[in-house]
Amino acid sequence: MRSHEKTQLAASPRESRRPGRISYPSPSVDPATASSDLEGALEIFSSVQGRLFGIAYRMLGSASDAEDIVQEVWVRWQGCDRTVVREPAAFLATTTTHLALNMMTSARARHEAYVGPWLPEPIDTGVNPELAAESEETLEVGLLFLLERLSPVERAAYVLREAFDYPYAQIAAIVGVEEANARQLVSRARKHLATEKHPPVGVSEQRRFLEAFLSAAQTGDIEGLETIFSDDIVSYSDGGGTRQAARIPLVGRPRVVKFVAAVSVWFWDGVDVQWIEANGRAALRLVANDQTFALLTVSASAQGIDQLFWMVNPAKLDKIMPAVA
Repeated sequence: MRSHEKTQLAASPRESRRPGRISYPSPSVDPATASSDLEGALEIFSSVQGRLFGIAYRMLGSASDAEDIVQEVWVRWQGCDRTVVREPAAFLATTTTHLALNMMTSARARHEAYVGPWLPEPIDTGVNPELAAESEETLEVGLLFLLERLSPVERAAYVLREAFDYPYAQIAAIVGVEEANARQLVSRARKHLATEKHPPVGVSEQRRFLEAFLSAAQTGDIEGLETIFSDDIVSYSDGGGTRQAARIPLVGRPRVVKFVAAVSVWFWDGVDVQWIEANGRAALRLVANDQTFALLTVSASAQGIDQLFWMVNPAKLDKIMPAVA
């Protein structure tokens, strides 16, 4: 089930990601009553489904994993005794957060074994603007990348506060700590991120930096690249071992300029460059032979472009494929 699609009134085990977990009305229940109850459950769930996906995606950096979690939450929502749930939205957000926290353990193990740098799976927010409606800043690829360095509970608290403005008392209840501890978790996360990342420029300025990069990169303009890169720029290439890509980050202006200028001789030949909005920021979808083979975006600050993100792992490009006519 995709996050932007309406959850279907479920209901065969074959259609569910968790066969056998769906709760069916017993034969003794009036079918009309059962149908009305399930329709009510669907209406409640659909009203918060976008937020549930947003929580899970920001916690995991994977749209595919987030979709799995939202599906599991729907299954559990169908199967629980909804008559005792006083605040459905809070119940669903809590369930989503707990499932994401549980998944983060296995996700981190996968990331540690990943071939080369692991980057978040991009999503096309131009096609699905509601995904960035609440807080596009917390969707930015550079920030999601840095969130990997937080502990799972810090990341959960930070996402709930910064992306969705949950009160600290509710964050505490969701992650299972005292309110004072919830405040400390968010404060620690903010301080850690502040030491790792320059304050980013706005959306329009980020696009101007990317436009300047594209122009300089396509022509191998070394002076142009040096002008727009910060001293401490880092270039990350995520190929996952399935595509030719640098397996270690390139750090510093001289190394990144040399790399971009060198590949300009052949990289852009026959490439159709398409502008899209990924994770609330301008990005370039690169197409060759009618196939999307990469997504390129940048993170920039007042010092210039400080991060280049090359995403070439085919498994991570599904969410930014062009629409089929």
